[in-house]
Amino acid sequence: MNVSEVKSSEIKNLDILAKQVVEGFITGMHKSPFHGFSVEFSEHKLYNKGESTRHIDWKLFAKTEKLYTKKYEEETNLRCHIIIDNSASMHYPIVKKQTLDNLNKVGFSAIAAASLMEILKRQRDAVGLSIYSDTYEYYAPEKGSERHRKMLLHQLEQVMVSESKAATDTYKYLHEIAEKIHRRSLIFVFTDMFQPNKENDSLFEALKHLKFNKHEVVLFHTYDGKTEFNFNFDNSPKKFVDVETGEEINIYAENVREKYKEIVGDYFKELKSKCLQYKIDYVPVDIHKGYNEILTAFLISRKKNK
Repeated sequence: MNVSEVKSSEIKNLDILAKQVVEGFITGMHKSPFHGFSVEFSEHKLYNKGESTRHIDWKLFAKTEKLYTKKYEEETNLRCHIIIDNSASMHYPIVKKQTLDNLNKVGFSAIAAASLMEILKRQRDAVGLSIYSDTYEYYAPEKGSERHRKMLLHQLEQVMVSESKAATDTYKYLHEIAEKIHRRSLIFVFTDMFQPNKENDSLFEALKHLKFNKHEVVLFHTYDGKTEFNFNFDNSPKKFVDVETGEEINIYAENVREKYKEIVGDYFKELKSKCLQYKIDYVPVDIHKGYNEILTAFLISRKKNK
């Protein structure tokens, strides 16, 4: 099933949706030039002639016309911690009823996180979760049990249906989270990198702190490409309100669009450069472009951690 075909009513069941996202991705990878890669991170291996046919996945054969057997042996134990920014800016754009093709940034991040957790479950890996805004809202250490995963899914569902007017100091909570994660882990951060009160250097230092204890860090810089990058608004006079500070400005979009895109583009380049300097994987993620980039980043990061 193509991910875009999932019914909007299923958006509330993250477990089902995450399975469909991952299955679609795995099937696509089996058909792609990354074929060998996908076998490494999925729960399948190529069938070898002479092996028992008992564990052949016939459903996957119907999709790929290739024989794979299900793997049951333990994989290397990976520890993963997912961090989600739940500040007011992450609840942009305003969406009354979120569906898979109409999400705000935090809704997109929650589905992406649930999909990563689905892969981690298949690999029998441990996963933890941190959620922050203007407080450290939620923390769960890395565990691999099904009960633990269900608890994290519930937290992600709550984030999707919640509202937030909170400003955030991302740098502050990244430092706190870094202090909690002692054992070497793969860390995924979902944030739009907006913060009202500190210079960028403070944010970069916090990201650098996450690299302590030899953690592998992937920053998913989550944004709405249509409006936050391309400033795609019609040219009628509009009042723009900062959702975290309440500051207002009245402008014609066309008058500032080129300068705006130049400034935002420079910021993206600065983020990428700093992450490269600190050996952090920087993945800009437009919420309108689906989950393949996120799951591919997981696949590559997992390979590094083997």
